[in-house]
Amino acid sequence: MDQVKVKICGITNLKDASIAVELGADALGFIFAESPRRISPQKARAIINAIPPFVKTVGVFVDEAPTSIRTMIHDCGLDLVQLHGDESPALCHGLMPNAIKALRIKDESDLQTSQTYQKKVRALLLDTYSSDKFGGTGKTFDWDLAVKIKKLGMPIILSGGLGPLNIRRAIKTVRPYAVDVNSGVEEHPGKKSHILIRDLMEKVRHE
Repeated sequence: MDQVKVKICGITNLKDASIAVELGADALGFIFAESPRRISPQKARAIINAIPPFVKTVGVFVDEAPTSIRTMIHDCGLDLVQLHGDESPALCHGLMPNAIKALRIKDESDLQTSQTYQKKVRALLLDTYSSDKFGGTGKTFDWDLAVKIKKLGMPIILSGGLGPLNIRRAIKTVRPYAVDVNSGVEEHPGKKSHILIRDLMEKVRHE
């Protein structure tokens, strides 16, 4: 299997972005929804302008109007958008080829939901279900459900409570297209630990 891609999400400053890129991250995530890691469009643009090419930049949104998302894609220089709210398959399809749909996985019923996004998005990001959060819970979910969703044939991005201690097991279990890591490589919300990013990347690259 091809090397698993790594996205470091919740980037808030150029130093963290630069270290993540230097250590081999394939993508950086910028959160524009309500979050301790929220970043302004102006600051995100400044960071994106300062990092090398060929690193994907991903904007994270929750139930944002499509017109606003398109403006942010243009103004910030985003390659992709990650939709964490209740965005419908039709709305996601309207944002193609930039759309990734995040699903909060709770139980087997989410398998049916996953099917409705086939051919409507570039990939599905599978995160841990929470009744009061749209992501960033720092908790894992039943990866066997991810394996079942993967059988639909769409690229799968595994998220939710991933870090250096469990990343190898996650990759071995699910064999996703990519992993999305946020709180698992932080010193505190919005500030990454360069030691933890290095540890994570070494484990992924030697998996």
